[in-house]
Amino acid sequence: MTPWLRRSTPLLAVLGSLSLAAPARAQDAAAAEELFNRGLTDMEAGRYETGCKALAESERLDPQPGTLFTLAMCEARWGRIATAVTHLGNYLSWVDRMTPALRARQGERPSAARAERDRLSPRVPRLALSLPPGAPAGTVVTRDGNRLGAAALGVALPVDPGEHRVSTQAPGGPVWEQRVTIAEGETKTLTLEIKEAPAPAPTPAPAPTPVPAPPALDPALQQPTPRPPATPEPAPPPAGRRTAMYVAGGVGAAGVVVGGLMGALVLGKKSIVDQHCGSAIGAGDEKACDATGLDAAKSGNTMALASTLGFGVGLAGLGAAAVLYLTEPKAAGPAIGATPTWVTAGVLQIGPTGAVLGARGSF
Repeated sequence: MTPWLRRSTPLLAVLGSLSLAAPARAQDAAAAEELFNRGLTDMEAGRYETGCKALAESERLDPQPGTLFTLAMCEARWGRIATAVTHLGNYLSWVDRMTPALRARQGERPSAARAERDRLSPRVPRLALSLPPGAPAGTVVTRDGNRLGAAALGVALPVDPGEHRVSTQAPGGPVWEQRVTIAEGETKTLTLEIKEAPAPAPTPAPAPTPVPAPPALDPALQQPTPRPPATPEPAPPPAGRRTAMYVAGGVGAAGVVVGGLMGALVLGKKSIVDQHCGSAIGAGDEKACDATGLDAAKSGNTMALASTLGFGVGLAGLGAAAVLYLTEPKAAGPAIGATPTWVTAGVLQIGPTGAVLGARGSF
């Protein structure tokens, strides 16, 4: 593989991943459907742990309102009522944003979701975690592996019933961990402990820097012994050329990133068009759209053009940076003991018929 191809491999990988986005999305949808069916079977059989995990993975791969509703009901049966209430709230918010035609397809799910949320909400336990007075700044607090910000400390937050793992860590100190159990409907406040970092060991005083001895003198001549000539350092590459290479590479990378982001946004606009055009809004013409669909279609066209321009600018910038890098002159220092190279040019000979011009030197 040539050096240029090795340097170009990351760019080719980015472009290839964008071209494979549509097949990958189809594969995610197929995997999500398989996981949904398996999760539903386990839930109906009472295997809530495996069933809820399969439904959660299906929702992550291909978010759908029906999957989110089923996941919420599974979490409620499993006893994770705080998680279930959160999923039910997200499902109802999703339904509120639907068109009347899509909302009608949900049937009795919205009513069942509201009734289940109202039934579970009073039973959700709450846990408040706080640091002791004088806690070091920057102390990290986690609950079940998730970091809590300063605004969440001292606040009774909803949690699932059962055991929870909490920990603290002061800057540079060891991790302190504790397990706490909470029941349905219970509110508990816990002040955490902190193990501070040990005091640093004293730093030894630096040893005195030895003073170099003066150069030895030749007893006969009473003059310093000559030292070998220092090897000159190779000249650095021109600053302007290196700056241009960095600028071209940065512009190229930015162009590729912008092109990729615009491409991803186009996919999002397509999803909105599918929900607000054609049969989704009850129209007989598949190209007929409501105001939201028309706005999404116009935005999608603009983003597609921006994605194309971004990739064009990115490829041009990266190509220019590669050319500047590959053609950069490499400076090399002279070999030790070699005769210095010199070249002079001028008039070598003058005669009646004219002059002879030339160059001479040592290599």
